[in-house]
Amino acid sequence: MASERGEPGCIAITGPTACGKTDLALILAREFPIEIISMDSAMVYRGMDIGTAKPDAATRAEVRHHLIDILDPEESYSAGRFAAEARRLVGEIRSRGKLALIVGGTMLYLKAMREGIAELPERDSAIRAEIDARAEALGWPALHAELEALDPEAARRIEPGDRQRIQRALEVHAITGRPLTELQREGTARATVFDSLALIPANREALAQRIERRFDHMVRQGLVEEVRALRARTALSADSSSMRAVGYRQVWAFLDGRWGWAEAAERAVIATRQLAKRQLTWLRSDSRSDRLDAEDPGVLELLRRRVGRALDNS
Repeated sequence: MASERGEPGCIAITGPTACGKTDLALILAREFPIEIISMDSAMVYRGMDIGTAKPDAATRAEVRHHLIDILDPEESYSAGRFAAEARRLVGEIRSRGKLALIVGGTMLYLKAMREGIAELPERDSAIRAEIDARAEALGWPALHAELEALDPEAARRIEPGDRQRIQRALEVHAITGRPLTELQREGTARATVFDSLALIPANREALAQRIERRFDHMVRQGLVEEVRALRARTALSADSSSMRAVGYRQVWAFLDGRWGWAEAAERAVIATRQLAKRQLTWLRSDSRSDRLDAEDPGVLELLRRRVGRALDNS
């Protein structure tokens, strides 16, 4: 199904990891007045270069990139923050007479920018501790009943045993005094409509082999040494959001001695394949993106035409 025709000056190119979207985007950016907005939840972190296949300094000097290296890995990033920052950047790039090309495979970020997302408060450890203490005394079903009185819509969506979502809904209400559902409805008002192109590899086995080759290349480039340097940061742990990225968490476990190298490497490749499978499943159900065969020799020419049309209309 054709994607929605959105505001001029913005196109998203997405697809599973290792499908070639970054290489295609760079070709386009060298031919057209384009700036790239990274839609990758790991590239935002400084010091995470090899395992994210981050564009190197020379490439970024040639083609302007955004939302790369904006945080230390001890910090957290969210879909809501991405959506807000990406919308701002699209406007700035358009004001320079260029096309914003949003490139990456973090589907939650794509969904957040398209549909809008509530600006929810940061987590509060003291409130969470209080909720956990009440849950230990009364049980999570009792706290689900509390949620039902405060936010019936959220309670209908959340199972009585889903402690994480119950906790978050009660935490948001405790901080803001407002139901989570009400805040989420406000978020939809910040939706953005734009063209979205999804690169779908027809040959799944070829994609799996490409993932394995890419991980081997990362290791040769120094992935283990990169993770070792990250482990030396005292405020960083295996539970940090940044270290849950595929590849990083498996290498971290190897350095912790949990697995031998062969097992860690195999687990990293398997986890990356599973990520690609989840991305493909999401994209196949996404009626708002034009699906393109990533292996079609004509895909670059098709992308050129879409970019040219977007620039003509901007």
